[in-house]
Amino acid sequence: MKKNKILLVDDEPDIIDLISYNLEREGYEIMSATNGKDAIKLAKEFIPDLILLDVMMPEMDGIETCVEMREVDSLKSSVIAFLTARGEDYSQIAGFDAGADDYIAKPIKPRVLLSRIQALLRRRGGEDVSDSTAEVGGIMIDKEKYLVFKNGEELSLPKKEFELLALLISKPGRVFTREIILNTVWGNDVVVGDRTIDVHIRKLREKIGNKIIKTVKGVGYKFEPK
Repeated sequence: MKKNKILLVDDEPDIIDLISYNLEREGYEIMSATNGKDAIKLAKEFIPDLILLDVMMPEMDGIETCVEMREVDSLKSSVIAFLTARGEDYSQIAGFDAGADDYIAKPIKPRVLLSRIQALLRRRGGEDVSDSTAEVGGIMIDKEKYLVFKNGEELSLPKKEFELLALLISKPGRVFTREIILNTVWGNDVVVGDRTIDVHIRKLREKIGNKIIKTVKGVGYKFEPK
């Protein structure tokens, strides 16, 4: 059975040792880096299923590292979760804005962290690729290849923006409630705030056009091209 690969990125060796020990006991293949620049180089070679990324690091912080990782084609399907002591709301928004899939606050008990990791990897492995391509209103999306085109021009979308667009475009005109969006895109086991959806919607609108995704006040969003 293939082992899931996890890349740990933290400038505190004690944290890397503790997490590595617990995850290796569960059968995961682990690699680690202590700064963002080394993490990017290693990720390109290792191609991890999951990246646990600290925010506060020397040379290149976690936000910058996440942004650069999301620009690497081979890492587009990798799950990225921030594991950090920074719990401020603005920091979480910055993390999701950079393309992260989850935000896990330290300190966290090993068994709880393991549960969160298992949930994230289930989401990654259980994505629905039925009806793998769709084209509506000049937007074409290929779920299997993680490609999006607007009027024939390829767009680069972080993983969660891609999944959010895939959900909305799957049924044009249908209003998707915030609850459905959270459960479908982030999963029941991942705790995120309402503002997370708003951040991703804003970024999508910047890339595909403000008028295509409509807000239904107090309910949610819908994909409605002219």
